[in-house]
Amino acid sequence: MSNISVAIGADHGGYGLKTDLLPFLNQLGIKVLDLGACTYDSADDYPDFASAVARKVACGQTDRGIIICGSGVGACITANKIKGVRAGLCHDVYSAHQGVEHDDMNVLCLGARVIGIEVAKEIITAFLNARFTGEERHKRRLEKLLQAEKEG
Repeated sequence: MSNISVAIGADHGGYGLKTDLLPFLNQLGIKVLDLGACTYDSADDYPDFASAVARKVACGQTDRGIIICGSGVGACITANKIKGVRAGLCHDVYSAHQGVEHDDMNVLCLGARVIGIEVAKEIITAFLNARFTGEERHKRRLEKLLQAEKEG
């Protein structure tokens, strides 16, 4: 897992969880690009952080992304507006690895007001350890998804 690079970002709703997760990510030996928030600011906006993380993943600067806001919903919606990003909101381990294995998910969205630190660690570990299976049915579905993205 240590050869994976991850962009991470959070608004005020996810700031505390992101801050708590950074030592864990560093402990895993992951190359982390922290895109903020760097301080708690109740007036900041999730689209700023979600789009910043999504763009780093979309351009290939990082392998994966993690975005944290209060519920995870706004971050997920924003990230999926960026071409090349397949973001999923996951509050359980199964969705985190299955999203990568079947759907080639490259951005994980978390809700800091929904889950705690230990569950977040388990979800992130599952997300980062998972790989797209490349099975024919998954490739076929991914191609359809990419075609839908292309058509807009």
